[in-house]
Amino acid sequence: MADTTIHTGTVEHIDPQTLVIEANVRPSAPLTAAFVQSVRENGVLTPVLARRDAQRNVLVRAGQRRTLAAREAGVSTIPVYIVDADEATAERIIQQMVENDQREALTDGDRAAAFQQLAFEGMSVTAIAKRTGTKAKEVKTALAVAENATAASAIHEHTLTLDQAAVLIEFDDDPEARAQLIDVATHDPAQFAHTAQRARDDRARAKVKADTEADLTARGFEVLDRDRGYYETDYTRLSELVTPEGDQATVEHIENAEGRAAFVRVYITGKADVTYYLRDPKTAGFRKATGSGSNSGPMTDEQKAERRTLIANNKAWASAEVVRREWLTTFLSRKTLPKDAAAVIATGLTLHRQAVSLGTRDGNTLAHELLSIERGGYWEADKLAALVEHTPGKAQHVALAVVLGAVENITSKQTWRHPSPTDRAYFTQLAAWGYGLSEVEQIVTSATDATDDPTADYAEDYDGDDEE
Repeated sequence: MADTTIHTGTVEHIDPQTLVIEANVRPSAPLTAAFVQSVRENGVLTPVLARRDAQRNVLVRAGQRRTLAAREAGVSTIPVYIVDADEATAERIIQQMVENDQREALTDGDRAAAFQQLAFEGMSVTAIAKRTGTKAKEVKTALAVAENATAASAIHEHTLTLDQAAVLIEFDDDPEARAQLIDVATHDPAQFAHTAQRARDDRARAKVKADTEADLTARGFEVLDRDRGYYETDYTRLSELVTPEGDQATVEHIENAEGRAAFVRVYITGKADVTYYLRDPKTAGFRKATGSGSNSGPMTDEQKAERRTLIANNKAWASAEVVRREWLTTFLSRKTLPKDAAAVIATGLTLHRQAVSLGTRDGNTLAHELLSIERGGYWEADKLAALVEHTPGKAQHVALAVVLGAVENITSKQTWRHPSPTDRAYFTQLAAWGYGLSEVEQIVTSATDATDDPTADYAEDYDGDDEE
């Protein structure tokens, strides 16, 4: 019959320095600065489990992390729940496993709600952070989430992280984007940052397009919903027309013309490009330039599909670049680099030597950005060298930043279209370090016919909603 004995005991407040920690199922008890600070501010709130041996020593059975943190924090006493127990190894292990398994950590939603209640009680962000051993930035994020109805609901309903829920606040007025972000957060969280950045970029381009179209409408232009090919006859491109005197027709020439129209596209860079048309150029006093136009017919369905894919991947690449470089900045801010950092630096100076040579020639601006260092003027001393001089321990960080910045500098949307073996090696290394590759970046690492062809044609980079 199984032993169903329930251990009972007493709670005593004991100096943690005098406690003896038993062997534990956890081989180590990692302490964070935040946890030690929390114990320093609040003490140990939950008693540790212990027993007395024959020599009256108090042996901690469950709670080694709390005990060690109390020692480091300089707490004078902690509550200890002392029970009658023996030295049986099996019993000790079972008690330690059960004690750990029965804990259920607070979710980020629980923490956000708790921080909000503390704020209602009049505690400042700084006070909340200090008392709970939390970074002030995290407290601010949690409060922002708790105060937003949509984000607060989503973090509880879908168990999002605080950072994910905070992103939803950015899209308070875009239910479609919010729904997509929640779906990615719950089913493919590694892609969340990429999805969020694409949504930001799409929204920014949409605003540029809307603002440009509003200006055109105010000037009396008809705004077209798609571009017109040279083979279409309902509108004529302004670039094909000349004035009665034979001069190239310009926007100024048609500002007051009947039937003036325009189509707006937005490039990946966020710059608007406007193509102007006239519905009846002859009536407006214009004629076609000699030799203008094109004999090419409309694109096939297959060509349209290829174009849509190209444009979608170009936009995805631009968004991924933002996420990737933010990740690299955070990665290089770590106190300790991965063990293979030196090998990667050596590889960079050999396999990527051309990129490094190009990147270092003008001071490697990207390396400065990745290390969050202001580049400085052209004639100023290199800030990277100054960092190494003042902080020798950062030498490897600087060397790695130089390599990564140089390789990043030569990546572009051509990288996914024509991935080289060195491109593949670079993105494979980032993935090995924990970077979540976006779908378009995965094209680079999965390519089996990568070539080093630098003469590939550049892809068009506008938004592409004009082709169907």
